[in-house]
Amino acid sequence: MIQRELENTIRSRLFQGKAIVILGPRQVGKSTLLKMLESKAARKLLYLNCDNNDTKKQLTEPGINDLRRLLGDHEMVLIDEAQRVINIGMTLKLITDQMPEKQLIVTGSSSLDLSNMVNEPLTGRKFEYQLFPFSLKELADHHGFAETSRNLASYLVFGLYPDVVNNPGDEPEILNNLAGSYLFKDIFMYQDLRKPEFISQLLEALALQVASEVSYSELAQLLKTDVHTVQRYIGLLEKAFIIFRLRSYNRNVRNELKKSRKIYFYDNGLRNAILGNYVSISSRQDAGALWENFFIAERMKYLHYNRIYAKQYFWRTTQQQEIDYLEETNGQLSAFEIKWNPNKKVSFPLTFTRNYPDAITQAISQDNIWDFTGV
Repeated sequence: MIQRELENTIRSRLFQGKAIVILGPRQVGKSTLLKMLESKAARKLLYLNCDNNDTKKQLTEPGINDLRRLLGDHEMVLIDEAQRVINIGMTLKLITDQMPEKQLIVTGSSSLDLSNMVNEPLTGRKFEYQLFPFSLKELADHHGFAETSRNLASYLVFGLYPDVVNNPGDEPEILNNLAGSYLFKDIFMYQDLRKPEFISQLLEALALQVASEVSYSELAQLLKTDVHTVQRYIGLLEKAFIIFRLRSYNRNVRNELKKSRKIYFYDNGLRNAILGNYVSISSRQDAGALWENFFIAERMKYLHYNRIYAKQYFWRTTQQQEIDYLEETNGQLSAFEIKWNPNKKVSFPLTFTRNYPDAITQAISQDNIWDFTGV
C-alpha cells in the first residue's frame, strides 16, 4: 500500500487525551488509512463502520454504560463514516470525557454534517485533519521520483484519486463512476437540497472556469437562478471537498480587486470527468488551467500535511494585471506564476513588485514543481 503522509502525523497525536477527526471526500482512502493504522497498532483495537445499521444504532445517543459495553477493553476505537450517526458529536464527547484512556479516531466523508456535529461538543478535545487524493510526495516515496515524474502529464488529466492511480488503463471508467452520483452522495442526502439536477450544471460551469475569476451573478444568469442559490450550492460543494475557493489579495494598491474569487477542484481527474474530456495534456487548449489547478491543489496538500499555516490568494488589478497564486505565512508574502511550459518567459507586474518589494517571487513549471511539493 502507498503510505499516506497523514499516517505519521496521526501516530504522533495518539493518546494525548483528544479525539482525532479525519475529513475528506469519498474514495480518497480514509478507510484504507484506518486499516493501515489498525494493522500496525500494538494495542487492542476496535473498528466500527457506521455504514452498518447496527453500529449506527449503537452509537446513536447511547448511555455511558452502553458505551462501556460496546467498547469493552479496547484501547483504540476507529469509527468510520461517523457522519451517518445522529448526534455523533455528543457520543464522541461522552467517550472522550468518561473514557480518556481510549483513543478515538473518527472519519467522515463530508463536513456537511460531521463538522457541525463535532465542533461544539469536541471543542478543545480533538485534532482535525483532512485527507486528500494522493500527493506527489506520497507517489514519489512509493514509486520513486523517476516514475512519478514520468507520469506527471497523466496525473494532470486523470488526477490522483487512489483507485485511479492504482488501476492504470481504467482511469476514464473509474472517474466516470466517481463523477456520477456516488461522489456527491453526501450533497444529495443533505436535508435542505431541493435542486439535485442543479449540481451537475453548476459543476460543469465551474469546470470550464478553472483558473479564471468566477462571477456569482454571471453564473446565476447562465444557470437561470439567483445569486443566493449559486452561493449556497458552491458552499455545499466546498463542504463535500469537491472544490475550493481562493479570494483576491489586496492591501496597498487602490485598483486591486477587492471581492473577486477563483474556484479550483481538489482533483484534476474529477474536473475532467465532469467535462468528459480525457485528451492528453499535449493536445489540450486548457493545459495552462489544468497545470494551475494541479499545482495549487498539490501545494495545499503540502501545506496541510506539514502543518504550515498559510493564507492563500490570487492577485489581480482592474487593469488586468495578474499573479496566479499568492501565499502569506507569518507576514511573508510569496507570489507564484504557474506555467506548464518551462521555457515560457515569466515576469511579475511592476505594480505588484513596487508595492510589495519584500515579496518572494517564484515561477512554477513541470521542472521545479517538486521543490514546492516536498518531493
